[in-house]
Amino acid sequence: MPAPDRYAVIGHPIAHSRSPQIHALFAQQTHQNMIYSALDVAPEDLAPRVREFFATGGRGLNVTVPHKEAVIALSGSLSARARTAGAANTILQDAAGRLIADNTDGAGLVRDLTHNLRIAVGARRVLLLGAGGAARGVLAPLLELKPRVLVIANRSVDRALALANAFASLGPVRGAGFAQLDGPSFDLIVNATAASLQAEVPPLPPSVLGATTICYDLVYATSGTRFMQWAREHGAAQAHMGLGMLVEQAAESFYLWRGVRPDTAPVLSALGAQLPH
Repeated sequence: MPAPDRYAVIGHPIAHSRSPQIHALFAQQTHQNMIYSALDVAPEDLAPRVREFFATGGRGLNVTVPHKEAVIALSGSLSARARTAGAANTILQDAAGRLIADNTDGAGLVRDLTHNLRIAVGARRVLLLGAGGAARGVLAPLLELKPRVLVIANRSVDRALALANAFASLGPVRGAGFAQLDGPSFDLIVNATAASLQAEVPPLPPSVLGATTICYDLVYATSGTRFMQWAREHGAAQAHMGLGMLVEQAAESFYLWRGVRPDTAPVLSALGAQLPH
């Protein structure tokens, strides 16, 4: 048997990543000869480590915090999704060896919201927390679902306003600071900040929550996230974390690399069974 094709996820930190397990399950399910590892890469080492990975035979990379925006500059071309987002979470090679950056985050989130969780977004009030690479990756796909309004809130109001302006042609989107949110509640709140990685919560007024509000944290943690805990403490109807998104965006990346789309349901079931009950 030939040597397995090599794939990896790069981030900093990376020890928490479940991507190696997810892709191992995909490979087993679809009979693909491949291995997938996790690489802890500091920002100053990103460019040489990416070049080294592909120069030594690597076939594809996933990209996570804090590299999703920086990796754009290292790619020879961008998919439409990566170009719109200004951020990437997947790198593949074309037949000529040129690196192509893509972004499967938004597709993964939308698939989890609409297919797995059966959450309606159309005509709803949506609040997106954060204005970094994670937020950029999911913004266009969320707007494609035609919410009534999508508000981007961020510590830096200028970044929120700039991001809203950049996506204004795609739907009803506006920017705000956290302190400016003391108004009507939202139907869906998506946390795209890195606060949960530090067990923190963005400084939100409780008024953003109503009796029917659904909260979704892009971050995944085995015991839930601080944002989910905050949502439940303040009366949110539902609180979800990004395990489903993680699996769905991984399936999209896997399809780009291997040309085979895995079934995500058994993988979600296997990962869910490992969570504490």
